[in-house]
Amino acid sequence: MKIFSVLSIVSILAIFCVALPDTGFAGDMPNLLIVGEDYDKDTIPRDSRIFKRVLDAISNEISDQGFDVFDETAITLGEYVQGRVRRNDAEIIDIAKGQTRPPIDVLVITSIFASAKKTSYTTKIKARVTGRLLKVQSGQRLGNFEVESPSTWTAPEDCTRECMLETVGKNAKILAQDVGAILAEKLDDLLSAQNSGSEDKKSNGVASQYFLVFERFTPDDMMDIEEYLLVFSGYKNHRPVYTSRRRQEIWYESHIGSAKLDRNLNKMLVHIDLKGRVSFSGNEYTITKITKQKNRKID
Repeated sequence: MKIFSVLSIVSILAIFCVALPDTGFAGDMPNLLIVGEDYDKDTIPRDSRIFKRVLDAISNEISDQGFDVFDETAITLGEYVQGRVRRNDAEIIDIAKGQTRPPIDVLVITSIFASAKKTSYTTKIKARVTGRLLKVQSGQRLGNFEVESPSTWTAPEDCTRECMLETVGKNAKILAQDVGAILAEKLDDLLSAQNSGSEDKKSNGVASQYFLVFERFTPDDMMDIEEYLLVFSGYKNHRPVYTSRRRQEIWYESHIGSAKLDRNLNKMLVHIDLKGRVSFSGNEYTITKITKQKNRKID
């Protein structure tokens, strides 16, 4: 097998690590899914008309900023039970991870808290809308924000249930627009830093986390492979999490997208003269070495 110095690796990888565009969350627009979390009994359930107005308001604000927002019902229809309420984080994240057409990169998780207090002359309304951003595959939190209603929100003293739903829904929609706008700004700031030409600014952007599994490679093979992983464009950090004679698992952080990392891994195998198969699912790459049987002669 050919053994390259770090300098020679850099010169080779410069050809296919810099010239090619990114096509993943680290380089392209992420796919967003806006979902409601109503597990807390104090929150408004997601089958309420109030909740739908809030979800629509947040979706519109983020979409208006140029982000790709997908409807949960549309992409999960036929595979998941629809209309469930009081879902916890585990169920929501599991559903998002199971989506591949399209793959979901970021969850926008929102909750609505509302209450009404009747007095002898009016009805005082309080509401709070929260939102947070979560990277689906790695679980990294990207930011959160909440907006509370002012103390001046009121409704008539004799407000019926229908009147209350409309009043709370109209006011909660105003809060949701602010939450959506702020979350969109947070995403825009992260992507702007990621796509900036300055390396210092790029380091402040959101790195993608990958899990690399190398099967059937020898320790000598892995020494050559690790040198390539260090000089891939966008490299941030890596950490071995399991090592044996024929298997290595590596936690890998990079500012490049999944498509570019896939190309780099395949070209790496070519440059170090090894045959292998690269497969990808979620944020996990499995690189399996294709070996040949040795012929031994007995004297």
